[in-house]
Amino acid sequence: MPVSTQTVSLAPVPRLDEYVATVKSRRSASIKPQVDGSLTRILIRSGDHVRAGQVLMIIDPLKQQATVDQQRSTEAQKKATYDYNALEVVRQRKLFEEGVTSKQSLDIEEQAYENSKADWEAAQAASATERRQLDYYHLTAPFAGIVGDVPVHIGDYVSQQTLLTTVDENTDLEAYVYIPTEKASDIRMGLPIEVVTSTGDLIESTKVNFISQQVDNAIQGILVKAPIHSSLDKFRHAQLVKARVVWSTAPAPTIPVLAVTRIGGQSFVYIAAQDGQGSVAKQRAVTLGDTIGNNYAVQGGLQPGEKVITSGIQFLIDGSPVKPLS
Repeated sequence: MPVSTQTVSLAPVPRLDEYVATVKSRRSASIKPQVDGSLTRILIRSGDHVRAGQVLMIIDPLKQQATVDQQRSTEAQKKATYDYNALEVVRQRKLFEEGVTSKQSLDIEEQAYENSKADWEAAQAASATERRQLDYYHLTAPFAGIVGDVPVHIGDYVSQQTLLTTVDENTDLEAYVYIPTEKASDIRMGLPIEVVTSTGDLIESTKVNFISQQVDNAIQGILVKAPIHSSLDKFRHAQLVKARVVWSTAPAPTIPVLAVTRIGGQSFVYIAAQDGQGSVAKQRAVTLGDTIGNNYAVQGGLQPGEKVITSGIQFLIDGSPVKPLS
């Protein structure tokens, strides 16, 4: 029977473990108000891209605007008193120099001038504080990013504990991986990590750039981080992905997946072996490791250089005469 064969060869085989990783952004903000009040405008929707400083929502500012106007009037009153005392102290100084008034009157006027100056400066500071407080009624994006869920509505009364929305910068992403403590001695900077899909397809290869010095008590794991540089359409903040931690890589025999048959849970292959003037198929039990693309890593049962039959294996039995085609 004509059969295709493939020579068993050594290939780099990684020793790895697979964990669930969480993708997180280095910049993610929860937007909460710094003042209490009713929402009058919501200027964004979930999923919007916003720029740094863009207004997201407005809380009713009428009460604070009234306070600002009142403080502005107080400042103007203090300024008028200050201006009057400034002129008066000049006049009293001239009268004192001409001997018309006493030193005590001059001292009283200078004291009034200093007091009015301090009052005016305090009023200026209070006005600036109230104006800054008024800015808090306009909630802005702290940086450019993507708006998350918006659970509030126009008219809602919000306080400093109310979560209005989130803004995530979907760049500079990192994979957070918790590795069991029994692997602590193997963890090192630069440790390769492969981020893969649920079906095992490679998305990105990266390396560990952070190792926590503490153990998470809840899961008894050590946090490691690795940067992710793939395009933004592949990842989102707080997304769960599979991460393969590659502890080491060593050469090992590999065989095609199509060459393997299973009987009673045991894996077998057929070897094209010389028998007199021809070749026969010899059934061989093998111990398989992880898959590498379309190949299996072989942990036992085969040696490099042997020819594995890759076609027609469903028609073979141990000792069948075969004609290798390659």
